[in-house]
Amino acid sequence: MYKKKVQKIIVGIDEVGRGPLAGPVSVCVLKMLAGNYGRFLKSLERKFLRDSKKLSEKKRQTWFSKIRRWQKEELLDFSYQTVSAREIDRIGISSAIAKALNAGLRELRIPSSAAILLDGSLFAPKRFKKQKTIIRGDEKEPIISLASIVAKVRRDDFMVRLAKKSPKKYRQYDFKNNKGYGTLAHRRAIRKLGLSSIHRKSFCKGIISV
Repeated sequence: MYKKKVQKIIVGIDEVGRGPLAGPVSVCVLKMLAGNYGRFLKSLERKFLRDSKKLSEKKRQTWFSKIRRWQKEELLDFSYQTVSAREIDRIGISSAIAKALNAGLRELRIPSSAAILLDGSLFAPKRFKKQKTIIRGDEKEPIISLASIVAKVRRDDFMVRLAKKSPKKYRQYDFKNNKGYGTLAHRRAIRKLGLSSIHRKSFCKGIISV
């Protein structure tokens, strides 16, 4: 009896927003069939791919548009997950990242046989035997770089939309520009105004009494 060949799946995972004083932490889980990933690695476009933090905002948006197009063409798929500041305060940043990561794996129905490549200090559940955590993986492994771009663009867009949606409430924190990170101006605003509903209280104890 003919047995259908199961195609190997490659998964890249990265997080954005571990360190900010405000806003969610974000995780992107991005998957490709091994054949599609192999072709991407040989493509001209791959030579211009970088870690999201080393790309300009304009170039990140360009890459994100490509990723969305490839998703529609079914060359890849991704799941973008976030955990709120309130939840980070409740369970801690490491548990929040793990929660988002697991949700992404579930949403994409990633099989335990998939090859999982993760950036930095990230780990998938133990049932994924073929996982590898790569220091500076967002620079070294293209599929992690793609996940990094999705996570960065989506989180940044959220912070910008938030500032536009409630300008009177958030504009003095300058979320549009700092994206929740602890810039000097942001810290000064916290001391002056106190914390907003999207600040991580557990991250701001050294700045203001909470």
